[in-house]
Amino acid sequence: MSEKNREGKRTARQKLAAEREKQKSRDKRRRALIVGASVVGVLGLAAVVGVIAANTGQDDSEASGPVVAPSGAQGKDSLAIPVGKESAGSTLVIWEDFRCPACKAFELAYRDTIHELTDAGQLKVEYHLATIIDGNMGGTGSRKAANAAACAQDAGKFPAYHDVLFTNQPAETDDAYADEDKLIDLAGKVDGLDTPLFQECVKNGTHNSWVEKSNEAFRTGGFSGTPTVLLDGKNIYQDRSMTPAKLKRLVADANK
Repeated sequence: MSEKNREGKRTARQKLAAEREKQKSRDKRRRALIVGASVVGVLGLAAVVGVIAANTGQDDSEASGPVVAPSGAQGKDSLAIPVGKESAGSTLVIWEDFRCPACKAFELAYRDTIHELTDAGQLKVEYHLATIIDGNMGGTGSRKAANAAACAQDAGKFPAYHDVLFTNQPAETDDAYADEDKLIDLAGKVDGLDTPLFQECVKNGTHNSWVEKSNEAFRTGGFSGTPTVLLDGKNIYQDRSMTPAKLKRLVADANK
């Protein structure tokens, strides 16, 4: 083979090798771009998830307008709905959320005793309403139920409607109380409550801003969750030995 032919073959092999290296470089850059795009996609998803997580606990409310306290509301900023006689020897302060399962459990265990004590003039209860489940789970059922309860207070029917809402409480993840028609239907279980005035109050969200102000007071009040139950300033919900019978004894002692 002539020197010229050998040189030609060598040059061809070198060109082929060079082309293979270029192809490898192109493939490497393409893989880098694909990986880079994938990373950007994952980070973008993480950013979306981060926004969702950051919004957890925030009540996506539409409350606006003047703060309209329900009839007879008392205390600082008129945020307490009172039940019982002013002359009672003990005061029970209850912070509740109508979507809160633990609140329902407390009510089912203690409300007969609480009613007995308030009817006897031994205990005054101050109900404060919060909307933490709306913030944690999403939705507006806590706020709308609280507004409806405030509307019931306007009609002088708060205790009975309060009990109806807890008795018929939907699952925590079910925002059924966001449906105003549902809240109005439940008012039919309370004698004399389902009136045009009550329906208008519920549908217009008359007390929405008041509910939001109450929830803000809960958030800034240093409370750990709902229900928060304070008997003459002492948190009895944290007392593992507390029972309805013990509550009766404590109230009786305070009334001596």
